[in-house]
Amino acid sequence: MKVTREQVLAHRVAAQWDEQVLDLGVQDTGPDGGLWALAVRGVDVAALDPGELATVWTLRGAPHLYRRADLPAVAAATAPFSDADAGKRIFDAARPLKAAGIPNLVALDTVADAMRSIVTAPMVKGEMSGRLTEVMDPPYLRFCVPCDAIHIHEQSFRLAALRAGLELQPGTSPPVLEPIPGFAPAAAVPERFDVVRAYLRLLGPATPKLVGGFLDAPVKDVRAHWPEDVVEVDVDGEQRWILAADADRLGGDPPAGTRLLGPFDLFLQARDRPLLVADRAHAADLWRTLGRPGGVLANGEIVGTWRARKAGAAVTVSVELWSPADRAAVAEQAERLAAFRGLTLKCLDIT
Repeated sequence: MKVTREQVLAHRVAAQWDEQVLDLGVQDTGPDGGLWALAVRGVDVAALDPGELATVWTLRGAPHLYRRADLPAVAAATAPFSDADAGKRIFDAARPLKAAGIPNLVALDTVADAMRSIVTAPMVKGEMSGRLTEVMDPPYLRFCVPCDAIHIHEQSFRLAALRAGLELQPGTSPPVLEPIPGFAPAAAVPERFDVVRAYLRLLGPATPKLVGGFLDAPVKDVRAHWPEDVVEVDVDGEQRWILAADADRLGGDPPAGTRLLGPFDLFLQARDRPLLVADRAHAADLWRTLGRPGGVLANGEIVGTWRARKAGAAVTVSVELWSPADRAAVAEQAERLAAFRGLTLKCLDIT
């Protein structure tokens, strides 16, 4: 089966355009994070019951929104596949653990046990980190140059938090951690929350390498968890796979409409970035490490970037278009963004 990049992007927009993105988690980074990602997908976030969503550190150590009721399944689904996987996800923290003969998964459980004993009520991350440093052995600790202090490796800290049954209070900066009431991880991963399947469902067609890049997991582990019910497709000459149940949905027209996607929106998290944005200069701006802008999605294509600058009770939105787009639709989305933030739109600058 052969499909074009345009058909792939159209499929992804359609697959992601409802609440099922919460199955894989909605990254909640910055003022236009998780709730804005849901809002642009038509979810009435103002009507959500308090506490219906929860924020936890999961994939890539980033904060993600999930349905609170799904947290036990999420904990099981987002856990490392193997000790090697855990070592890859915690980056440089794995080296001193290996030297001390401590398996990576054992280390994460050890950190989680300590975190669980420390955080029995809401606690600011800094305080919690300081108290954790006092009880952890040297292989778990490092000297942090920016902080000029010794503390636990950041990714070990973040990836152990959900194992410890801890969530983040929404909107807190610095983060405040607190126990998840009645939390216990699921004994098995329900198919809907399987992260490999979810990637293929929401960001497919894909390859094990692309999925591994998204998870920070070794390709070997992704292949070991590769679903059997997949079909091979040819994407502009490249071999990829998609869940068999989704194959018939490839080839449709791109959904019409314009949206201002947040900088860490799931649509922009696909690891085949050249497929999304072929121009290298545009891609370098869209996915810059610091000061990352959002993406302008128009009729299934990323056609530009946007940035918002708050000043008092107003916000200025600057848009750089790479391709022609409906400027009235962009303006409507800028007004919507301002309202979402509880601000007025002071100025819209489109270039």
